[in-house]
Amino acid sequence: MMSEKITHVPVLIVGGGLAGLSAALFLSQHSVPYVLIERHGKTNIHPRARGLNFRTMELYRELGLEQAIEEIGAQLAKGKGWYTAHTLREAEFDPDKMDIPKILPESVKSYFATLKKISPASSVRTAQNLVEPILLEAARERGGDLRFHTELTAFEQNEDHVRSTVLNRTTGVEETIVADYMIAADGAKSPVRQKLNIRMTEMNSHGHIINIYFEADLEHFVKGREFSACNITRTGAAGVLLAINNRDRWCYHVSYDFEGGETAAHFSEERCREIIQKAIDLPDLQVKILSVLPWEAAEKVAEQFQQNRVFLIGDAVHLMPPTGGYGANTGVQDAHNLAWKLAAAVHKAAGPELLETYEAERRPVAQMTVSEAGRIADSGVFSAMKKQTEKRTSPFDDLIVSVGYHYKSKAILKQDAAPSSLDHFELKGRPGTRAPHIWGEYQGRECSTLDLLGVGFVLFVGEKAEGWEDAAKYVSGQLGVKISTYNVGQNGDFIDKDHGWQNAYQAKEKSVVLVRPDGFVCWRCEEHMEQPTLTLEKVFAQLLGKK
Repeated sequence: MMSEKITHVPVLIVGGGLAGLSAALFLSQHSVPYVLIERHGKTNIHPRARGLNFRTMELYRELGLEQAIEEIGAQLAKGKGWYTAHTLREAEFDPDKMDIPKILPESVKSYFATLKKISPASSVRTAQNLVEPILLEAARERGGDLRFHTELTAFEQNEDHVRSTVLNRTTGVEETIVADYMIAADGAKSPVRQKLNIRMTEMNSHGHIINIYFEADLEHFVKGREFSACNITRTGAAGVLLAINNRDRWCYHVSYDFEGGETAAHFSEERCREIIQKAIDLPDLQVKILSVLPWEAAEKVAEQFQQNRVFLIGDAVHLMPPTGGYGANTGVQDAHNLAWKLAAAVHKAAGPELLETYEAERRPVAQMTVSEAGRIADSGVFSAMKKQTEKRTSPFDDLIVSVGYHYKSKAILKQDAAPSSLDHFELKGRPGTRAPHIWGEYQGRECSTLDLLGVGFVLFVGEKAEGWEDAAKYVSGQLGVKISTYNVGQNGDFIDKDHGWQNAYQAKEKSVVLVRPDGFVCWRCEEHMEQPTLTLEKVFAQLLGKK
């Protein structure tokens, strides 16, 4: 049924999964109205991703959602053991193996100690289908226009806007949405990407997998010996059993012979139930199949992340094996990088050059991340999942993939030769890197430097750096860009009691460090400037692509 209704909106988000919902929240954070459409009637019922890394949790901390997400991860957090057994019934649950620090090598203990130093947030082990409803509720509470059971049926773009036709699958009514920009977060098969004829470059494939999400009451069997995963080796039922809540929700990953002609259609509910019962091997166990998801453990990166006014994020532009747990996290971080840039463009504070830095920054990160996920992956049903720490050359590779990369683009000034690779981890306040976390006191409460970031630019100023606060106020007013200034030191606005400013930022009393809304350092100055206002004007003209 056709409708004459036309909606005008700054941003149309296509896809209401983890990446799309995160994009919606980040846009709200920057006061950008949007419409989000999702063809399904509700959020994912399938767990899919099973963990959020510390960098993603830093971003959800910005949004005020850290505690809510930690709470839903409580059940899965109990299980920390990786096991291999002929069947689950025969698994030897050694209690000592449940306490990870007791069995980890010194290098991995050092990794966790480093993690506490570099971030105020911690990784959370929880299922994607539990996180998405939290994001959806938060987006609606913050005034978002989110439309589920609504499908994109057509779109075209010109120099000024993207014109889309969307179908309400409940009422059958079509509507036209005219947006300044589109974000495609529509998954691995991305219809938007296909319509734009953007190719995915495949680097490798580690097999085809059936992910069976099922209900079975195993609470009494696993109580006191909760686990994260169990690699089952029984012939005819080999796979990996993943805990979702260590009670009655589980996932079983089974490989299938795609090259030999086997498809997902061969896995009926009855066959899936038989495989699971054989793998668990507990008499009279009732198994209810909740959903079955076929997928390929491929390494793919799109050749473009942007085409004119359409931007692609998440699985729409990169696919990777689950080893390392990077996939969903990378998509959330795509959204975070893009949101503030779109906000600057929507608010007429930036030129098109700033938007072009999204691909320039995120595509190399995606390539590195996909490569690392593939390197630690194994063929078959990922029996190496439990050995992934051993397969890395260093546990610190994870820190580099999560937050230790360097952006290189026109939105980073005074760039150096710092590599975006797995050969060096360093966060010292250099342009192109995530601003270092240090604890301090602000307005009578303990907080992290990262807690001061997220909305607008932040200018950290040493105690003897003069004239910068007034300069920031002037430039902010002239350009319509929010710039918050914090004097850092023993007697500053941000009270630095432990000399973190000097150590973590390698800063001096006259140093000035400018941080973007996405938490990345984009410029710094070490010496006294006679005309700080003129200096900042030039800096922002370059950053924002303003002539």
